[in-house]
Amino acid sequence: MQNFRNYYQILGVPKDASADEIKKAYRRLARQLHPDVNPGDKSAEDRFKDINEAYDILSDLDKRAQYDQFSKFWKQKGFQGKPGVRLPNFKTWGNGKSKSKKTADDVDFSDYSDFNKFLDQVLGRRREVRMATANDAPLTSSEPWNTAPKKSSYVANSREPRRENIDREMRREVREIDDREIRRDIEARLTLRLEKAYSGGTERIRLEDGRSIEVTLPPAMVSGQRIRLRNQGIGGGDLYLKITVSPHPFFRLEMSDICCELPLTPSEAVLGGDVEVPTLDGRVKMKLPPGVTSGKRLRLAGKGYPTGNGDRGDQLVEIMVLIPKEISDEERELYEKLREVESFKPRQDLSV
Repeated sequence: MQNFRNYYQILGVPKDASADEIKKAYRRLARQLHPDVNPGDKSAEDRFKDINEAYDILSDLDKRAQYDQFSKFWKQKGFQGKPGVRLPNFKTWGNGKSKSKKTADDVDFSDYSDFNKFLDQVLGRRREVRMATANDAPLTSSEPWNTAPKKSSYVANSREPRRENIDREMRREVREIDDREIRRDIEARLTLRLEKAYSGGTERIRLEDGRSIEVTLPPAMVSGQRIRLRNQGIGGGDLYLKITVSPHPFFRLEMSDICCELPLTPSEAVLGGDVEVPTLDGRVKMKLPPGVTSGKRLRLAGKGYPTGNGDRGDQLVEIMVLIPKEISDEERELYEKLREVESFKPRQDLSV
């Protein structure tokens, strides 16, 4: 039977495919072959009907088990008017809901033009209208085995109205699948310099699906924050940007405070005075008290990170007094004179 419908092959899945694999394969093909995506393409429309028929059988555990049981006999003879053949070890079939089961002994396979027509009856896939025999009424519309045959006295194609209803249901179901699959929220990661996270503004980002978009970022962002961008996801869904603020070589965030280390020369530390300190708003002047030592923290009020409620933290400036490794001859001379006259004796009070 060259027209045997191999549902596994139609969906492109192995015979031992899981239910989830079958569903994923069906949804992928349904999106590709949907008539709304391929208007006027008869080939795509036929394949769309085939995959829906295949999914209808393989997604149902009972129908799939029946299909797997019967399909192995598809090459056997006995169809197309040839002498009836009884399938070995073939006891019953049906959907499990009918009280009376048909057996192979009850069926003359020569009544069916090919094996597909037989499976149509077994699985209830579609109706078949066949010409009457001498012992039949003029025409018989054959139902699945678990449904009593209905006789008619006129020629009628009972397949087309049912197919139209099936197609209508198929389109509705696939549209719902498309809506669920295509309209989807996505997440992307965005790493920013501290200055950019503080000021906000426009930033161009490239998404995993290849799109490049320009976004306007709010000020005062922090690591772990998620920013929602409406309609920038898949099919009109939302895009969520997860923010990461990269480490800064000078500033360090501690909650809403910004910490930094400020190096000083020995003379600056001894004499004090005004020094320039970098902040996120630019350089500002800070007054050093005389005799400041390494490790001391000075505070620049209101120069920290925004808290989100209109306030800002402080900038904490930690003093580091550095000693030069190399000095000029003039500096050496001055340091020697200073050593001769300085009154500061740091080891005078040692307890040993």
